[in-house]
Amino acid sequence: MAMRPQRIGKANPAEDEAVYQAILRALLEGKLKAGTKLAETPLASIFGVSRERIRKVLHRLGAERRLEMIPNRGARVPRPTLEDVRRVYEAHRVLEAGVLSQLVLRMDEVLLARLDAHLAEERAAAQRGDRAASVRLSGAFHVHLVDALGNPELSRMLGDLLSRSSVMVSVYEPAAQSICAVDEHGAIVAALRDRDLLRAVAVSREHFLHVEGRLRLDEDGAAPTQDLAAVFAGRRPLRGKLRSA
Repeated sequence: MAMRPQRIGKANPAEDEAVYQAILRALLEGKLKAGTKLAETPLASIFGVSRERIRKVLHRLGAERRLEMIPNRGARVPRPTLEDVRRVYEAHRVLEAGVLSQLVLRMDEVLLARLDAHLAEERAAAQRGDRAASVRLSGAFHVHLVDALGNPELSRMLGDLLSRSSVMVSVYEPAAQSICAVDEHGAIVAALRDRDLLRAVAVSREHFLHVEGRLRLDEDGAAPTQDLAAVFAGRRPLRGKLRSA
């Protein structure tokens, strides 16, 4: 007898995005420990959606390199090695040095005002203790610098690096250090305002070295056990809420 095809729920972009944002925010807030397995079945139950929908979201985060997708084992929060961290931050330093060498020739009051406004947002997020916003805005500062050059290839390269380093920071940097990054970004802007390339590059280099140095990696090799329902408490179920909107 012919088997009936499995029924799959209709596509719901708003629902997919809500699940994606919830998992991403948990990552950026540091609520998910390095190495934590994100299994489809419990997540589907937590969010009240199908496993297929969870799988789609996890693969999206994997494609962004925010999660590790392991064949036949599923998704887990990355557990980078010291060498992984070194390579990512070396790439950050090299890329931004080149960006600043071009940007210092193009600085104007409009861009400076945009950067100043962004710094104010960063500082406010750090002062109110909004971990997820602090990590997001910290990365966005470097995006502003690159995007000002109007080169999509550079923007793509930075986006790939930030997807990895933002998770490293979220998982391994003490939350109290967020305000340090704001001050370091401010020093970069001050150097750009003075059109001082050597100082801007030096400050940028020290900034990335400081961020790298603030990371506290856990390399004991033990896979953590987390209660995912507790991690995502208050964010479930999504299905009914979204459909009534």
